[in-house]
Amino acid sequence: MTKTYDKKIALIAGALNLPFFTRDALRKAGWEVFVVGIQGFYDPALKPDMVARLGAGGTVARECKKRGIKILTFVGSVGHPNLSKIRPDLWTMGVFLKVLKNQKGYDSMGRAVIAGIEAKGFKVVAAQDLCPELTFSVGVQTRAKPAKEDIKNIERAVQVSRVIGREDIGASVVVDKQVIALEAAEGTANMLKRVIEIRRGRDKKPSGVFAKMIKPGQDLRIDTTALGVDTVRDVAASGLRGIVVDSKNCFIIDKEKVVETANKLKIFIVAK
Repeated sequence: MTKTYDKKIALIAGALNLPFFTRDALRKAGWEVFVVGIQGFYDPALKPDMVARLGAGGTVARECKKRGIKILTFVGSVGHPNLSKIRPDLWTMGVFLKVLKNQKGYDSMGRAVIAGIEAKGFKVVAAQDLCPELTFSVGVQTRAKPAKEDIKNIERAVQVSRVIGREDIGASVVVDKQVIALEAAEGTANMLKRVIEIRRGRDKKPSGVFAKMIKPGQDLRIDTTALGVDTVRDVAASGLRGIVVDSKNCFIIDKEKVVETANKLKIFIVAK
């Protein structure tokens, strides 16, 4: 007998490894997953069912409707795409009309994109809600535990992260009694590279924390937050003691390897 599915979903995949883990978790949960790779961003090893350029929303929409798919999830990085360089088809142009009315910031633009897509009969869902096993539950995740001084830095880092997030500046911050660095348009990786340079040559024992929190009001359906092994290594190279992330909201890319790497480097990870 041919297997039938009650759940069908299109996974719109950008760059990096997160689409692989999300696809596999969805399939394990019983979803029939139609993978759409975004041209110029997706990893070819993903072997998507369909490849589409940014701006070809109409082509994707028609294929999804033909397959009876009404639920979409967006996973993987596309950076901050330059809308002026996208050649939108008529379907996508209809979505962009809503975006152009909401250019107050990156977050408002993302919400406008979702509103435009859902106005055309689709439902956009956050992959975190469908794959909670790809996030951390509340608590310390590693053998290393935060000390008293770390707790103070964690509290300060979370507070500052919320402030800059509320202003739609970024969501990551490094604190060692004082604020060392804030994430801006350069992204998390480049921010941590700056911290490595700032603290290069210091002979003090590790201190300070890196916080990667979601922004207040951040729409996780189209703007995901993720932590991977490279970030853990950069935090250790920065001479920091640990990491704090949002529980149940921040994707952990290859959770077992992230925790294993943190344990090896004696970095703590706390989910709040």
